[in-house]
Amino acid sequence: MLWVELAILIACIVVGARLGGMALGAVAGIGLVVFVFAFHMPPGRPPTIVLGMIIAVITALSAVQAAGGLDYLVQIAERIMRRRPQWITFVAPLVTYVLIAASGTQHVIYALLPVIAEVSRKAGVRPERPMSISVIAAQQGLVASPISAATVAMLAALSGSKIGLPQIAMVVIPSTLIAVVAGALSVAWRGKPLDADPEYKERLASGKVKPPEALAEMSGKALTRARGSTALFLLAIALVVVLGIFPDLKPAPIIKGQPDELDIADAIMIVMLGVAGLCMLIFRASAEAAVKGSIMKGGVTAFISILGVSWLGSSLFEGNRDAIVGGISGVVHQAPWIFALGLFVLSILLMSQAATVVTLVPVGVALGLPAWLLVGLYPAVNGYFFLPTYGTILAAVSFDQTGTTRIGKWLVNHSFMVPGLVATGTATAVAVALSAVLLK
Repeated sequence: MLWVELAILIACIVVGARLGGMALGAVAGIGLVVFVFAFHMPPGRPPTIVLGMIIAVITALSAVQAAGGLDYLVQIAERIMRRRPQWITFVAPLVTYVLIAASGTQHVIYALLPVIAEVSRKAGVRPERPMSISVIAAQQGLVASPISAATVAMLAALSGSKIGLPQIAMVVIPSTLIAVVAGALSVAWRGKPLDADPEYKERLASGKVKPPEALAEMSGKALTRARGSTALFLLAIALVVVLGIFPDLKPAPIIKGQPDELDIADAIMIVMLGVAGLCMLIFRASAEAAVKGSIMKGGVTAFISILGVSWLGSSLFEGNRDAIVGGISGVVHQAPWIFALGLFVLSILLMSQAATVVTLVPVGVALGLPAWLLVGLYPAVNGYFFLPTYGTILAAVSFDQTGTTRIGKWLVNHSFMVPGLVATGTATAVAVALSAVLLK
């Protein structure tokens, strides 16, 4: 029955991806109807925290766009990139990696993707190149982050060993950084030049996307509002990073008479909604313009797609949890090195590094796999780029107006496959080698 259910999930993704836009999430709803009402499977859970962070970040960025801040930020980036625009394929993923590693959440990338797409397009660089590797860099940065849920789960699973956070960091940080560079090299010259891409030319001809034009230089009050809104947004990102690095700075709200730590996801949502409000009050960002802007349109498309596809995947896993976990555990008994493949495959189904670690790493510990090997295999949890269903992937596709960042006709031939395989394979191989030298 699992194979029938998996075939339904893949069919929904393929059909939805072919229809484009929000159809990906809507068609996934058909699969949910079949799973729950026809097959009587558990409904699973939609990723409410992820969805909440997406809407909060998109709301803030839409307000910044309405105040002129995004145009101002793009102008600055253009000046930096104009001499050697090809460098954005390397600069964008490294910046993304640092921000995600510092903040402990991938969803900071929702603020970067529109800027990366626009700078690339205006510089004549095929946006698929920096967009695809930046999404993969976000995944690598998350496992390298000392404060991410995945790393916390890893520490908990290895609590009986002598390996702690410093040991994990000295293995995972250098291996994932090397992986990001390798992934950038794998896409640096990928595809046709932007001005020769048939999809982009068709979109230009049909009016779906306007040709890149130099933004008019701002002056006076417009420039002040643009600078102010940009500074406010960057300050908000800096605040999120600081709260991630120094959790003691987060306020402790009183819950049922007892102080409770503010979750970083809640902190991000609160800060971003506050930024949107301040942009409207102080910098006169039009609420109507924010809703009609390209950022909000792309964000809502990504929201609906993530809601449907993630919920469908959650239902599949919850209905087959024992078979999936049991099958992977049995294989590991015969060949411990296959544990990396198990982590990779399970992360595809769960679409979460933390959930994959929580589910499978304790199995590895129980099977007697050494702690140093588990640390080395940790980067293999970044397999959920394999099917183009995760929020950051869908958002990257939505934000690239040129159509070069895409989900392929055969589902697995999407823009993120090559950099994802290169980066995840490189990170895991380097981490195992470093772990054998440093921790064994």
